[in-house]
Amino acid sequence: MSTSTTPAALVTGSARKRIGWHVADALAERGYNIAIHYNTSATAAAETVQRLRSSRGVEAVALQADLADESAVHDLVRGARDRFGRLDVLVNCAAVYKAQPLEEVTATDIRRNFETNLLGTFLCAQHAGLLMAAQPEGGCIVNFGDWALARPYLNYAAYFASKGAIPAITRCLAVELGARNPLVRVNCIMPGPVLFPDDMPAAEREEAIRSTLVKRPGQPENVAKTVLFFVENDFVTGVCLPIDGGRTIYAAGG
Repeated sequence: MSTSTTPAALVTGSARKRIGWHVADALAERGYNIAIHYNTSATAAAETVQRLRSSRGVEAVALQADLADESAVHDLVRGARDRFGRLDVLVNCAAVYKAQPLEEVTATDIRRNFETNLLGTFLCAQHAGLLMAAQPEGGCIVNFGDWALARPYLNYAAYFASKGAIPAITRCLAVELGARNPLVRVNCIMPGPVLFPDDMPAAEREEAIRSTLVKRPGQPENVAKTVLFFVENDFVTGVCLPIDGGRTIYAAGG
């Protein structure tokens, strides 16, 4: 039995003010204690922890891990559980996303994308999921894919290759973990144009916005609300949900 009645969440890649940061903040607003994961952003992680403690009134801790290192992932998940006495939610936000012409993609680039986007997601979900399966309360895992797996665009071949298995991982672990404990659920968000990279050219941003049906970019809050939906709706598992303003179903200009 858990030693705490306060739910706890681990959010990977949540130190800097990107999607993971907003997800952690939304969960903290709901009263969750938060484990902030980082790899190299120690200063940002410490600042985020302090902010959550002061503004949301929850307990928070910063935990470092290279998600391609299985022993580090083991320590990350156990560290979160040991700090809070339980682990109710895992959100796999950590990712690499970099434009590269196909001619420039190397084996090293492929390995880096697969290690962070695919291997890291699998290992975190595996270790956290088995821990949740052993808890009477179960737990909820939310992975992150990408809407454009349905219609990939240019210059992200290594990225899309690594993200392509995330829906399969989601469905597979929903079955594996649900069979062990029906209170463990696994779902996936397929985000569209939300919180563009700082170095994305303006023309690419405008093209992405025009390619949505709603004709505007999404906000981090749109993604965070979807995480909360998956966490709070206990009859949803094995689902991969696009949060993309309709971009998956709409081809602008044709």
